[in-house]
Amino acid sequence: MWAWGTSVVTLVTLMVATVDAKIYERCELARKLEKAGLDGFKGYSIGDWLCVAHYESGFDTSFVDHNPDGSSEYGIFQLNSAWWCTNGVTPTQNLCHMNCNDLLNHHILDNILCAKRLVSMRQGMKAWDSWTRHCVGHDLSEWLKGCDVHMKTDSS
Repeated sequence: MWAWGTSVVTLVTLMVATVDAKIYERCELARKLEKAGLDGFKGYSIGDWLCVAHYESGFDTSFVDHNPDGSSEYGIFQLNSAWWCTNGVTPTQNLCHMNCNDLLNHHILDNILCAKRLVSMRQGMKAWDSWTRHCVGHDLSEWLKGCDVHMKTDSS
């Protein structure tokens, strides 16, 4: 009975979170990331962040991906429940001191702060396989075309 009640609470929480979710347009997200001070953070450009967000979530704040190890990845940057947030289901380090469901709404400042922590604590953006596969060595200025946002630095 307890497991069923927990499942219902989790389902209701996810439903409420998705009501407040958003799929960002590329330029809109670029402006948000620039305003949050990500351009040049640890040597990475807005292009790096857009590239990761695109390949991780398709700019969708409500995206959740479940892994074979039982952990899940949440939000626009796909932050893992084993390390960065708590989902109440899997063991976690909770290094960002937050609930994973808080990463699923259109208020992405918490996602940004947690992603900055990840980049600072891990080996930069190499923590995202998608960055290594799709972003490194590419012309990241393409991500900013027509956005009225200019990269300060380039990590490639």
